[in-house]
Amino acid sequence: MADKETKALLSRLLVKIEGLSRDMEKFNLAEYMNLLNDPRRFLVVNFLAGIARGFGIALGFTILGALFIWFMQRLVILNLPIIGDFIADLIKIVQEQL
Repeated sequence: MADKETKALLSRLLVKIEGLSRDMEKFNLAEYMNLLNDPRRFLVVNFLAGIARGFGIALGFTILGALFIWFMQRLVILNLPIIGDFIADLIKIVQEQL
């Protein structure tokens, strides 16, 4: 009886170990360790990643800002009583700053 339980337990452990091995290969753990051991490459990779993130944030903010201003201009065209005057003043200020 104990022999069957031991074999079942070993079989389950083997399946778990194989799964962990596949996961480690999938995450490229060896390459990550090599990256940590090479400080120059580590800094270059992180520097380039930072530049890419900064560029993405700037580009995204510019697009969202342009869409926001376009949307506000459309609201002014609708000529809403209270909101329209406020938005018109806001758009004038923004266009003067450009």
